[in-house]
Amino acid sequence: MRTSARATVVGASLIGLSLVPGAAQATPGGPGVSGKVLAQRTVGDTDYILREITIPPGQATGWHYHDGTLYAYVKHGTLSHFDASCTSDGVYKKGSFLKEPSGADHVHIGENRGATDVVLEVLYVLPHGAPFSQDAPSPGCELP
Repeated sequence: MRTSARATVVGASLIGLSLVPGAAQATPGGPGVSGKVLAQRTVGDTDYILREITIPPGQATGWHYHDGTLYAYVKHGTLSHFDASCTSDGVYKKGSFLKEPSGADHVHIGENRGATDVVLEVLYVLPHGAPFSQDAPSPGCELP
C-alpha cells in the first residue's frame, strides 16, 4: 500500500475510534519498553485498539507476532524492523508508516538503535479478545 493511502487508512481508522482509555497488556521486550492504550472500540468480532508504544534507546520489542494486522506510525525516533530470518524488512524514521501482517508465520522484532526514544502510534486490528502480541522464541540468528 502506498504511504499516502496507508496514512489515509490509519487516519480514518483513528478518527472512528472513541477515546475510551483501557488497561494496557504486557508488551514483550527489553527494560523500559511500554505501551499505553489511547482508544479502543469493538465492532462485531473485531477489536480496534490504538496504543502508543515507547522503545528506549538500545531496547527491542522482543520476538513476537500478532493475531491481527497492525498499522503503525513512527511519531519519534527510528525503528529498525527484522523478520524471523533476521533480515531487515525496513528502517522506519519519524513520519513513516509500517504494516505488520498477522499470524505465527510473521514473527518479527523491532529495535531502537538510536539515541532517543522510538515512539509509535499503533492501530491493532485484532480478533475480539486477542492479546496485543504473542511471544515467539528467538529464531537463533544474529541481527545485522
